[in-house]
Parts: sequence; structure tokens; C-alpha cells
Amino acid sequence: MLLHGKSAMTSTRTRLFNAAKALCADFAAQSDVDTLLSHFPTTHQCTAFEHGLPVLAPFLGRSFVGRSGVQEYFELIGKYLTFTNMNFSEYVVDEETRKVSVKGKAEFTWVSTGESWKETFAYVLDFDDEEKVTDYQVWADTGAAFLASRGELS
Repeated sequence: MLLHGKSAMTSTRTRLFNAAKALCADFAAQSDVDTLLSHFPTTHQCTAFEHGLPVLAPFLGRSFVGRSGVQEYFELIGKYLTFTNMNFSEYVVDEETRKVSVKGKAEFTWVSTGESWKETFAYVLDFDDEEKVTDYQVWADTGAAFLASRGELS
């Protein structure tokens, strides 16, 4: 028996895990913005929010609302940062709240200064009933990003 094109035997936990893993894999592979947006719903509101003070970087501390907002967030990330060696681990799936938390690691570089730092960061992803990301939250090393943007990291 199929349910929305998926086996009825596939658990909610597995579907949420696979959806989170797919978004993380596309981000780590530096996929284009359209590919990243494919993980977000077209039928209702979604948001991206990276925790931190807005004065530290243009993509911090404000909600990017709707697909156009999420697109703007990813475009800003691409404008200011590059990264290498990104990987994700320690996925925690909460079926009841439809949330997945995951730890990531990468080496980031602030584009205009060329200054780099290694960091561990965390995502919390909320999903709708179709395993699309409705809320994308990031906690990262905002201090390192700020210092790198000013050329003061070293």
C-alpha cells in the first residue's frame, strides 16, 4: 500500500531523518539556491533564522520569511561565506513535534577578507506533513564570523 507515493511501512521518523539528511547533503555539496529551496514548501509559509546579533553579519538575527526570504538568506550566505569539508552528524529526530536537530562541522571563509575558521554549528529543522522544512534555525560561531568579516580573526 502506498501513502503519498511512499510505502505505508516507512515510519515518520525515517521520513523526517531522510528529509533532513537530504537538505544537509545538498547544503554540504554547495548545491544552487533552487536546489536548496526544493526542500521548503510552496503551499505555506517557511522561515530561515540564524541566531546572533544583526550587527555582526547581514544574515544574523532576523527572520527571512517565505520562500523569497529563505532564498535571500541562502544568497546572503553565498555572498559572504564559502566553506569546505562540511559534514553533518548526530541527527536527533522528534516525531511528535516533527523536528530534527543536527550537528554540522565545516571550515568557513569570509569572502572579502579571506579569513577562515573551523566551527561546529547546529540546525533545528521543523517539517510539515510532506517533509518540507517550515522553520530552519542555525546556531553558529557568530563571533568568529564577525572577526573574520573585519579581518581581525588572526
